[in-house]
Amino acid sequence: MVICVKLSIIVPSYNEEGNLEELYRTIHSVLKTIDYEVIFVNDGSTDKTKNELDDLYNKHDKHVRVINFSRNFGKDAAIYAGLEHVTGEYCAIIDADMEQHPKYLLDMYNFLEENNDYDQVAMTIKKRKSGSAISRLGGKLFYKLINKLSDIHFAEDASDFRMFRSYVKDAILSLPEKNRFSKGIFNWVGFNTKYMQYDVGTRLNGKSKFTFKRSIKYAFEGIISHSTKPLRLATIFGIISAISGFVYLMYIVIKTIIMGIDTPGFPTIVCLIMLIGGIQLITIGILGEYIAKTYLEVKNRPIYIAKEKKGIKNTK
Repeated sequence: MVICVKLSIIVPSYNEEGNLEELYRTIHSVLKTIDYEVIFVNDGSTDKTKNELDDLYNKHDKHVRVINFSRNFGKDAAIYAGLEHVTGEYCAIIDADMEQHPKYLLDMYNFLEENNDYDQVAMTIKKRKSGSAISRLGGKLFYKLINKLSDIHFAEDASDFRMFRSYVKDAILSLPEKNRFSKGIFNWVGFNTKYMQYDVGTRLNGKSKFTFKRSIKYAFEGIISHSTKPLRLATIFGIISAISGFVYLMYIVIKTIIMGIDTPGFPTIVCLIMLIGGIQLITIGILGEYIAKTYLEVKNRPIYIAKEKKGIKNTK
């Protein structure tokens, strides 16, 4: 790839009409001494995000690039689309809602410029200010669980807000999977990573798209995408069930034959059926999740479909 600018910034955007102009103005103010481009990826927004991006492109076509999806494909697809079209020596990812302030882009950029032994910088949340106590606790439990199950390490409260060199971008794009969990991919490719903390800002307009329900789904997808250990639960549950059944059988034999005490069977049978049935449903469900992922992969559909591109210098 021919390097055209120093820094490329990817901004996944879904229903962010009220934040885009201020975000770009702040980016331009922070990076005015750096040759940069901003690739806005409109992820099938249903508000006036496209109109706002059209205006930004018409006013600032030197720095602004736009990719409009045909529908909503998700943030991970938007990140992938941006990575496919960056031309910078460095590449950064930032959210559109201003909770991740662009001033940290300059901190990451200066660090990489001054430290050639580091390949990327990942921002971690200094202190979570939003969300309920349950959601914050859930986040901590997620990182503990996925680090127990996965072969790679996930830094607690690390986000997609990061910057890396062009060869790291190439490594990320080389992974062929269609169901992408970007946070895991960033860790899986390795490279020498510097972790920095940032303060979460205040969203300018709109509401967060990352609801509690979506966070649970996202966490589950992350575990399925980067660990096969849940598959072993079927074997573990089977062994535990078999051992428990054998022990209980010995108990019944001793109690009935040796001690001569009759044991009523109905409650015992109901409990055992419910226990074994529950274990079977759990293991079938886990197997089903992996089979579903395999099914989606073998269909080999594109990660995204772009309806329109503006200012894009390289297409793939």
